[in-house]
Amino acid sequence: MSVKIIAIDGPAASGKSTIGRRLAEWLGFLYFDTGVMYRAVTLAAQKRGIEIEDEQAVSGLAETIRIDITRPSVENGRSYDVLLNGEDVTKEIHLPGIDEYVSKISTYPGVRKALTDQQRRIGLQGEVVMVGRDIGTVVLPEADLKVYLEASVEERAMRRYQEYIKRGESASLEEIMDSMLNRDRIDSTREIAPLRRAQDAVTINTDHLTVEEVVSRLKELLVRDCD
Repeated sequence: MSVKIIAIDGPAASGKSTIGRRLAEWLGFLYFDTGVMYRAVTLAAQKRGIEIEDEQAVSGLAETIRIDITRPSVENGRSYDVLLNGEDVTKEIHLPGIDEYVSKISTYPGVRKALTDQQRRIGLQGEVVMVGRDIGTVVLPEADLKVYLEASVEERAMRRYQEYIKRGESASLEEIMDSMLNRDRIDSTREIAPLRRAQDAVTINTDHLTVEEVVSRLKELLVRDCD
C-alpha cells in the first residue's frame, strides 16, 4: 500500500479517535492520538512539582522530555504505549488528576511547538494513523491521506453524554454542550495551530453515519489509491 501516513483531524467527539483506531487496526499501523502527549506533559509537570499555570516552566519542561508512542506491549485493552523518558505511563496519564489541566497546557505555544516536533519525529517513520486537531495542517502536512471529520455540536454533545451514562457517571447534556462550544472556540481561535481542515483533506460529516460506515468509506479510499 502506497499510503503510509494518515492524518485525521476534527473537533471533540466528531468520531476521530474511534475511527482512527479502527482504521489503524485494519491497516496494522500505529494508532497515535496526539492528545496523549499533552497528558504526558501534564503528568511530568505534576511529578516535578511545576505549577500548571507557570507557562514558561511547563513549556521549558516540554522541550526537555522525550515522549514516545509505540504499539501496545501488553494486551490489556490499550491502543498504544506512552513512554515518558522511557517509562511506561500509559495508565498514569489517564488518571482523573490529569484531565482538568490538559486543555490549559494545550494552549501554551511553547508546549505545542515542542510536541509538534515530537509528533513529526514519530509520524514521519510511517505506518501511522495520527489523530488530532492540527495534524493535516501543521504536524504532518505531507500525509498521504488527510481526513477531516465534522459533526454538529448537538450530535457531538449527545455522543459524549451517552459515553458518560454508559460508564455510570452523572452528566448534564446542557453542560456538556456548553463545554464543547467553549472548547471549539478555543481550538479554532488560538494563534498557534488552530483547528481547521486542510485544503486537500477528505471531509466527512459523521452526524448520520455509524463508525462502521465512516471506516468503510475510508477503506474504499485507501483501496482505490492502490488501484
